Amino acid sequence: MAFDVRELTLPIVGAPMAGGPSTPELAAAVTNAGGLGFLAAGYKTAEQFAAQVAAARKLTSGPIGVNLFVMSANQTRSKDLEAYGRELEDEAKRYGAAVGEPRWDNDAWEDKLRVVMEQLPDVVSFTFGCPDAGTLRALNDGGVVTAVTVTSAAEARIAEKNGALALVVQGPEAGGHRGTFDADAEPDSTPLLELLAEVARITDLPLIAGGGVATRRDAAAVVDAGAAAVQLGTALLLAEEAGTNPVNRTALVDPAFTETATTRAFTGRVARGLRNRFMDSHPTAPAAYPQVHYMTSPLRAAAAARGDAQGVHLWAGTGFREARQASAAEILAELTP
Repeated sequence: MAFDVRELTLPIVGAPMAGGPSTPELAAAVTNAGGLGFLAAGYKTAEQFAAQVAAARKLTSGPIGVNLFVMSANQTRSKDLEAYGRELEDEAKRYGAAVGEPRWDNDAWEDKLRVVMEQLPDVVSFTFGCPDAGTLRALNDGGVVTAVTVTSAAEARIAEKNGALALVVQGPEAGGHRGTFDADAEPDSTPLLELLAEVARITDLPLIAGGGVATRRDAAAVVDAGAAAVQLGTALLLAEEAGTNPVNRTALVDPAFTETATTRAFTGRVARGLRNRFMDSHPTAPAAYPQVHYMTSPLRAAAAARGDAQGVHLWAGTGFREARQASAAEILAELTP
């Protein structure tokens, strides 16, 4: 029988956080606590992704979800990338690194999709776009529940039409990349609860919703607005089982960081993080994902190696001040509506 998010013991989903935080240990801990843990395939090789799914399976007998990026080619002009490369030279000198070469790739889409078909996780969610109907049908027929991240009612209609069995409604308050289908456009700014109500009016699909959920009251409001489950990301960044970078962990509890903001400076795609020097220094980065990601990657790595939180992306949602260091099970218990 296919997994149903509406039957979770705790109506909580651990957001897939690419780049390190979503470890097999964190995914399993969320599931073992009664929620649904997720692994993020983004920025990993297909082999690394498969190994993490296998590792999580050894740590829990409950459901596990995985997340894949749906990449679309962009029309970024080479002269815009060249100009941004020149702008980044001062950063390169600051950290003794070189600006990376911009390139586009599809994050090994075919290979990672093959891993999903072989490993058969309970749920596979998609971010940055919606797979075609044939892909979703093949996964659904294989017993894998498909979920698509949406940031507007229009995207929700597309995902349901293509055959998604669930929707992940992501509000603008969420940390990290906004999952908009059109990476070049400015994302919808409708607050989560309003967005969730809009989507709930046009579909009967089960909804998972997140963005700025930081307290039990926040979680209850999301469920009251029509979500079958609440998605937590930033709230789990300080979990004992999370693989969050030490620089990010320190910044999340540093009183010097007082607010979040959205930026394209680090990756070329709109994302929310703790406001820092790098973000403020590069307000006009081109809409070019993942090209800009590859350009700034060596600079971010060098800044992280120095422990410099002003030169790295510190993805976090608007409720970051409520995040605390504890086990995932304790965090879920505190936030369960």
